[in-house]
Amino acid sequence: MKKVLAILRAIAMIAAMAACAQKAAPADETKTSGETTSTAGETVDDTADDTADTASSESYKIFLITMDQMDQYLTNIDSSCKKAAEELGNVEYQWTAPDVKDDAKQIEMINNAVANGANAILLAANGPEAVNDALKEASAAGVQIVYVDSPANFTPSVATFSTDNTAAGKTAGQTMIDQLAAKGITEGKIGIVSVNAATASTVARDDGFRSAFSKSQNGSSALFWKLSPVSDGDAARSKDAASAFIADGCVGVFGCNEGSTVGVGNAIKESGADVVGVGFDSSDNVLELINEGCLYATMVQNPDVMGYEGVKAAVAALQGGTAEGAVTDTGVTVVPK
Repeated sequence: MKKVLAILRAIAMIAAMAACAQKAAPADETKTSGETTSTAGETVDDTADDTADTASSESYKIFLITMDQMDQYLTNIDSSCKKAAEELGNVEYQWTAPDVKDDAKQIEMINNAVANGANAILLAANGPEAVNDALKEASAAGVQIVYVDSPANFTPSVATFSTDNTAAGKTAGQTMIDQLAAKGITEGKIGIVSVNAATASTVARDDGFRSAFSKSQNGSSALFWKLSPVSDGDAARSKDAASAFIADGCVGVFGCNEGSTVGVGNAIKESGADVVGVGFDSSDNVLELINEGCLYATMVQNPDVMGYEGVKAAVAALQGGTAEGAVTDTGVTVVPK
């Protein structure tokens, strides 16, 4: 009897174990199935990640090349380019420029950018013609060209973001005429501190400024302008030129870029003369001179728009967008004391 009970117990234990094993099997299968689903999910996620990585890994090298790096105005263009590059996330950006305004040095910068794998160049050209051959070679190498501030004559380009400098120069001239009239001055000499004869943007400002003083514009030819030797936008040389104008009895002096504007303001400050100074561009120095009454006003451009939109346009073109060479006037604001 004891043997039977032992045998029955053994059979019961074996049956119980078998039952447990059968119940466990679906659980194991579920676990295996779950692992497979998870693995598949990971595979799908990895594929999506790979796709995203592939898209984001298509980065572009974009160079900003300006006339020089002397002015805060150009630094503002650089800052806005950086902002656009950071937002886009797929741009390797670099600002480079000659130490002085020099066509040969700017051509070298363009060639170096191409050699360093540039996909696009944002260019503030020192002159409209000198860099054209270098731009032709860059374009032939597949580099997209975007103009900011000061375009060259080379085409095709993606776009141009710049001030209508002739119109802005005329606004500067009219601003001076109005302030002189407010002071009761309707005749006299006006000095223009010129940058150089090559930079298209400042030449256009000179032309626009002078046009405001024609008889057909202000009803009088009693106010007339005098042009200084070129200063290349250097503040010290501009101050010397402005000081010479003041000594010659000029009732107003115009500086057509940041450096020349600082020079004009410093010359008026040093002389203590009651001369109307009008300038172009904004910087801490320029605004301080306005606040001190050494300058009456300055024409403030929008470098933030130039750089930011320039980078965005370059990337759009690199990604297959149309490059129609559209010109955008980024405008100016008259900032008086």
